[in-house]
Amino acid sequence: MSDTLNPGEQAVYESLKRESARLGCLGIVALAGGCGLLGLSWHWQAAMQWFIQAALVWAFICYQTRRRLPINHEAPEAPLYKTLGWANKLTLLRSGLIASVAGFLFQPWPEGAVLAWLPGMLYFFAAVLDRVDGYVARRTGQSSLLGNQLDTVADALGLAIASLLAFAYGQVHWSYLLFGIAYYFFHAGIMWRNWRGLPIYPLPPALHRRTWAGFQMGFLVVALWPLFHPPLTMLAGFAFMLPALIGFLIDWLIVSGRINRETEVVDKTFQRLTLFSLTFLQPGLRLVIVITLASSLFQSGLPTLTGNSMTWMNNVMTGGFMVASAMLLLGIAGRYFSLILVGLLGWYYMSTPLLPVDYILFCCVIWLLLLGTGRFSLWTEDDHWLNRYDGA
Repeated sequence: MSDTLNPGEQAVYESLKRESARLGCLGIVALAGGCGLLGLSWHWQAAMQWFIQAALVWAFICYQTRRRLPINHEAPEAPLYKTLGWANKLTLLRSGLIASVAGFLFQPWPEGAVLAWLPGMLYFFAAVLDRVDGYVARRTGQSSLLGNQLDTVADALGLAIASLLAFAYGQVHWSYLLFGIAYYFFHAGIMWRNWRGLPIYPLPPALHRRTWAGFQMGFLVVALWPLFHPPLTMLAGFAFMLPALIGFLIDWLIVSGRINRETEVVDKTFQRLTLFSLTFLQPGLRLVIVITLASSLFQSGLPTLTGNSMTWMNNVMTGGFMVASAMLLLGIAGRYFSLILVGLLGWYYMSTPLLPVDYILFCCVIWLLLLGTGRFSLWTEDDHWLNRYDGA
């Protein structure tokens, strides 16, 4: 790709290579420092394995960055940016955190009040930076094709590594790994079609892809914390995974031409499905949640908490259930309150066994979180916040 650059751009490209090499070396030094700290607080054999695995993933990230340096511009005809820019540096920092998470693969979950939280916290900071790097790119005026591609590479790599680690820790069912590798299967299918000379059809933009990927990251962060355990995490994994896998399948049918989105008949079919979801499915989920929550509480009651000092916890949980139910039923900030209800239910199930109705309840709350409250909602500003690009 660098062969197509003119002499002036070639000099900029060489400067970008040196900058990326410096950042790559800095990453190795940081990982070596992390290895030393882990060796002191964990044990040296595990720390060395962590370093080797993390360094290999970091090398892969550096390779992916270096081969894309010729597209460090805003558009194909625009000149190259002279530096990687702060946004791409933040994306590389996020990728380094993901490499650090990869270091914990194929090892037991670290024990200890701090170490047990470390894999999840590293992935948490990586997920936070996912929202920040795009904001910085737009605010600094250095959005680039390189940044867009690196962001996608980091997202897919992070989801794959975190999914595998959550499975290794026994937090999710093996089927959740299908979501973790779905991106790679999708792009392998595109490469296969290119190799066979088959056409690749354009994929129409959809805001839900970015939103759902963010929720998947949030779920994996929690799954890697030593706070919640199966069967709750396995149930949550199923609920988060199912819509995303259906989305990947539909996208593949469009890209491979089995569904022609450009025809009027197909376009009207998708419009009718969207209208059905907004008018019936999403409002129906709100009703099901309220009914199943009332049924669950009627059958199980609130958890028994001993001691007068713990009475306030029952009051907070009861009040939270009541407020969240009312807000969901009215469609007021439904996604915010779905997230609150997920947390309350997770707290509730820590001391209460899951009943059959709870499986329906928990899945419906997560699906409403992903989809939104639909029609007949009084306030949906949370949808706008989730779907907008920060800094735009």
